[in-house]
Amino acid sequence: MNNNTSLIWNIVLSLAVAVLFFLHFSGKPSADSGSVADGNVVAGRKTVYVQVDSLLKNYEFFKDTRKELENKNFQLENELNTKGRSLQNEVAFFQQKAQTMTPEQARSTEAQLMKKQQDLMAYRDQSAQALGQEEAKKNEELYKNIRSYIDKYNKENGYEFVLGYSLGGGILFANPSLDVTQKILDGLNKEYKSDGKPAAADSTKKK
Repeated sequence: MNNNTSLIWNIVLSLAVAVLFFLHFSGKPSADSGSVADGNVVAGRKTVYVQVDSLLKNYEFFKDTRKELENKNFQLENELNTKGRSLQNEVAFFQQKAQTMTPEQARSTEAQLMKKQQDLMAYRDQSAQALGQEEAKKNEELYKNIRSYIDKYNKENGYEFVLGYSLGGGILFANPSLDVTQKILDGLNKEYKSDGKPAAADSTKKK
């Protein structure tokens, strides 16, 4: 898995932890919403944040999925290299024997080698596309896992915003007391360990 893949996961996770609550809770009035009548902010909204990089690094589903995709990519590369070397050997052998072949034999052998090359390129493209589709499905599953768990988690806490905090992101400072990364991570890993699937968003089971 390359750097672009890691960037995709970061983007997916940031959307999962930030957008959900902005859309779902931002329109709800808060009893302790801030007031600026006298020029001072009083009692802000219930806002917490999740450290995106830390959550990715320690979420078992992400680690297992990344390892699985990396292994498949490694196996594909090895397979393509093996097939490529085999074809190169055939080409080299043909070049050595071409002078002893009739024109018809040479044309036939050359056409066969070209067909093998085309087939190998097509196989490479199809395999890469299939791996990319599998990665996209895993990205979607990651998003659903986190969204489902945070939705359930918030029923017990009533936050209005859950922000995604990452180095170089839009949030320049975050108070450590508002960090719920470990709580979210513990819940996600507990669910993943139990059955490998996200719990339903409407579950009432206490963590």
